[in-house]
Amino acid sequence: MSATKKIQDLLLAELSDIYSAEKQIAQALPELAGKVSSVELKRAFEQHLDETKGQIRRLDKAFEALGVKPQAKTCKAMQGLVAEADELLGEGLAPEVLDVALIAAAQKVEHYEIASYGSLKAYADACGLEAIVDLMDATLGEEKAADEKLTALATSTLNATAVQASAS
Repeated sequence: MSATKKIQDLLLAELSDIYSAEKQIAQALPELAGKVSSVELKRAFEQHLDETKGQIRRLDKAFEALGVKPQAKTCKAMQGLVAEADELLGEGLAPEVLDVALIAAAQKVEHYEIASYGSLKAYADACGLEAIVDLMDATLGEEKAADEKLTALATSTLNATAVQASAS
């Protein structure tokens, strides 16, 4: 088996993993959006849900470019990250504190996705699969922008609001 075939096997395995991860995120985001008190955070979660659906479509195209049917391999890392976010919902946090806790949970997800899409892009590039490189690069940009938006929300107002609510 050639080195290219081996890395293409890795590419396919990682595509299957992130495919599962994105589907888990698409399922979790509506519930999280419904639990936050910040209108801006709710809007960010809803916008990212729309982006996630587009990212799933890009993954479908990547599988198609490889000539295989899209298949999800259960992403255990994402199961854990989603479970952590779910735990936060049951901890009785003040609404403003829950908002910042969910930002942190969402950023953990974004960082996992950034690492995954960066690796997928590199694997596709090593294999000379430019169409897949372009698809992964587009999603990588969206994930980085989502992370930056969450940081901006937290640092511009929501962290301070959570501190004020905690002091009352």
